[in-house]
Amino acid sequence: MILADPVAVRAALANGFGARRLLVVGDLMLDRYLWGEVQRISPEAPVPVLRLRRETEVAGGAANVARNLAALGLEVELAGVIGEDAEAERLLALLREADIGTRAILSTSERGTSTKTRAIGNHQQMLRIDREETTALEAGLEDALFAAIQPLLAGVHGLLLSDYAKGVLSGGLCQRLIQAARALGKSVWVDPKGLDFSRYQGASLMTPNRAELAAALGQPATELPPLLTGANRLRETLGLEALVVTLGELGMTLIDAQGQQQIPAVAREVFDVSGAGDTAIAVLAAALTAGLTRTDAVALANLGAGVVVGRVGTARLEAAELLAAMEQDNASAQQAKILTPEALLERLRHWRDQGERIVFTNGCFDLLHAGHVSYLAQARQYGQRLLVGLNSDDSVRALKGPQRPIMPEADRALVLAALVAVDAVVIFSEPTPLELIRAIRPDVLVKGADYRPEQVVGADEVQRHGGQLVLIPLLPERGTSAMIGRLKAQV
Repeated sequence: MILADPVAVRAALANGFGARRLLVVGDLMLDRYLWGEVQRISPEAPVPVLRLRRETEVAGGAANVARNLAALGLEVELAGVIGEDAEAERLLALLREADIGTRAILSTSERGTSTKTRAIGNHQQMLRIDREETTALEAGLEDALFAAIQPLLAGVHGLLLSDYAKGVLSGGLCQRLIQAARALGKSVWVDPKGLDFSRYQGASLMTPNRAELAAALGQPATELPPLLTGANRLRETLGLEALVVTLGELGMTLIDAQGQQQIPAVAREVFDVSGAGDTAIAVLAAALTAGLTRTDAVALANLGAGVVVGRVGTARLEAAELLAAMEQDNASAQQAKILTPEALLERLRHWRDQGERIVFTNGCFDLLHAGHVSYLAQARQYGQRLLVGLNSDDSVRALKGPQRPIMPEADRALVLAALVAVDAVVIFSEPTPLELIRAIRPDVLVKGADYRPEQVVGADEVQRHGGQLVLIPLLPERGTSAMIGRLKAQV
């Protein structure tokens, strides 16, 4: 995971995001799990028999967003509607155990508490049973809920609306809350549902997933570029500052007035996606409240969602876990940048689908030094993605002699991948990168200004398909050969 300000991110995680205070409003649920083993098929019908071992209950829906925020270190008030039943009592007890404020949770005999019961056999979900109300709140109950929420707005740093399409946010409450919060200068973040996103008009940020966005726009979900174009139009229409589209294994796309930014997901084993969206918006809101940039907030939310899908059941995420995952992910992200030519072409297809400009350069990069770092940082400025073709050990020996390289290709590739400016590294064994350039077809080919244009391998091919050749000035008196000479002189 590449962060613009990793120091600020670590500080935010270490201090619980400043223990800011947030208000969560939405559909409250009780998630019940029946855990057991499956060893046979029923003789009565062709269905598996679950031998029950244990039962657990956790707060779900908007309440799961609240418990994620509390686990991250924030102070949380929760608002919504529950029934007058045993499930309501259990849900309130769970919320109080998590130190979540419940002053704006209303009980009514007219609606039961939404409850999802999942049967888990051998760590796999087999069945889900939903007991729920999905009709919009009756006008009097909506008024009462707004009256309970309104006094809390002044004392919080932001408002998070978690819409599960169970009725609490289906009517006019959304707009009443957004307008009241914005009038007080509060940020409003929305996890949306349904086909009509107009009720979220004026919010700060919204986080639809790919299917939700496609349904709201009336577009197919299969073609991503036009879907993201539609998302930006929707952002402008609704007056949102930003929109974050969650894309599963593709990560997330941040869309704001500055354009689109793709935050890729790191490959993880997926056991259960229950609550991943809740974790994502909780981390995103916590990070933004703590003053992190949108890009870093989305990257952190993406990482948090990736952690919880590796667990079975609705899961919460603690700040310490997120910090540990971030450190692990940094190492994984570096390794993930080192690609085979085949994997690189697949990655290129995705980047080009996003409309991103591809920059290519190549070299031995033996004993990485300040001149290399400056050169690569300048190269990256000519596009959105910088690819580095790295000479293999055999290729370096053919070019530089039998005493080179000093560092083996695996080490050189890993050091390059650690640079923020570099998006991908591919090792090639040929004397020149010509075949690689022909396969990549970069938009920009970069070399050092110590070359003349006619000396640059691949320049003709790149310019022939409309690409650009850029020659970048090098830092004086910086070079691997000079470094080796100085080291020898000191021996």
